[in-house]
This record gives sequence, structure tokens and C-alpha cells, in this order.
Amino acid sequence: MKLYYSPGACSLSPHIVAHELGLPLAIEKVDTKAKRTESGRDFLAINPKGYVPALELDNGEVLTEGPAIVQYLADLKGTAALAPANGTLARARAQEMLNYITSEIHKSYSPLFKDDTPEATRAERKAYLAKRYDFIEKILAKQPYLLGDHFTVADAYLFTVTRWADFVKFDLSALPSLQAFQKRVAARPAVQAAMAAEGLIKAAKAA
Repeated sequence: MKLYYSPGACSLSPHIVAHELGLPLAIEKVDTKAKRTESGRDFLAINPKGYVPALELDNGEVLTEGPAIVQYLADLKGTAALAPANGTLARARAQEMLNYITSEIHKSYSPLFKDDTPEATRAERKAYLAKRYDFIEKILAKQPYLLGDHFTVADAYLFTVTRWADFVKFDLSALPSLQAFQKRVAARPAVQAAMAAEGLIKAAKAA
């Protein structure tokens, strides 16, 4: 399998999950503006949506959308280590959380990355993010991870998108449990390995 990624983008989430599961995964960087892969391929021919992540399977099929990819990877391992078994309420809860992160948090960051976004829109999006994160903060104040005591695919996704806060100057100081969560997840060996592979931290830190 091959993961098409952009350093620090939402593709970091499935990258982390693969490392957590010990799944062999080739990676190839994508220039998301030029729509070219590092080897020179037309990325739109791989994923017509034009954005990462995209997971190229061994049979040549391509799977897109981060929440779908992380669940697929977790199920490949055949255990409930990172995602509860299909058909259970626990799995529905994991999907519930993945959907919340993608629709309420991930997409709220999008306009903050654009230089031409009006300041009024930036302020509105940050206020909206604060409300959405307040829900997460209350959960993390009671338990170490989103679904309880164990790290899951939802935590990989939340960690990935919340890393963007510094870049867009979104203040997390009112969210101490979320900040503690970010540090806790960042210290995981698999997370460090994925970040090192993307050049986000020095490889020595991944040892």
C-alpha cells in the first residue's frame, strides 16, 4: 500500500495509524498546489478530488477521505486495537467522533489557511472552533482519550488537526485538557515515527 501525503496535513492521521498497527506502508509526498507527486505523477489521476490523503491499495484501487482510510487500516489488522469491531455500538461511537472532527473541527480550520480570508470570517471561525473544542475539552477532562482509556483512530485524527492551531494562531490556552492530550499523543513512539518520516520532527526523536 502507498499513502499519498502532504507533511502535517490531515494525511498524518492515517500515517500515524499505520505506524501504530505496524502495517507496512510506502509514502509519497504530494505538492497539493501543483497537484504533482514527488515522483512526478499527476495527482489528479490518482485522486480526482485533488487532496490528501489517498491510499493506493495493492490491487491498484485508491481509497480517499481520512476517516474512511483510518478505519480501513484498523480493520486490516483484524483486532479492535484502534477501532472497535464493526456492528457494535462502540464502533458507531468511534464513527460519531470521526464525523464530529471532520465536519466541526477539520473544516473549520480550512478558511484560516487562506490568505484572502477576511478578518471577520477568521474571527467567526475561531469563535466557532472554540465552541466545538469545548465539547472535546469536557470529554478529555474525564479520560485520557476520546473514547476512554485507549488510543484509537479518532485520537490520531484529533491530534493531527489540532496541530494546526499554532499555524493559524488559534489560542488553546483555555483548553488545558486538550493541550495535555496533544502532549500525550505526541509522545507515542508511533506518532513520533510518522512525524519524523514526514520531516515534522528530527528523526532522532523517533527513536
